[in-house]
Amino acid sequence: MERFFLYDDVEESKTRFVSFTGKKLRYDLAIMQSSRFFGKVLVLDMQMGRFAIIGADDVEEPGYLEHVFNKTEEEAEDLREYLNELLA
Repeated sequence: MERFFLYDDVEESKTRFVSFTGKKLRYDLAIMQSSRFFGKVLVLDMQMGRFAIIGADDVEEPGYLEHVFNKTEEEAEDLREYLNELLA
């Protein structure tokens, strides 16, 4: 089978693994920084198998974290607080 690649790049990235407990849930995250994300970070929720490329503006977007990580508003608040600290 012939494949048409849009790109096939290898680059160095920095990955941080973070585990913390919030008011309702425990969070196990992998946070990857790469030049490919234009200043944003790839946040992987390792417990739920969900991920998103997130910047400081995304964290403040109402309902965004709740949607991409399938959390209630209360559950997402702990994640929002952490990401605000991380991306500041």
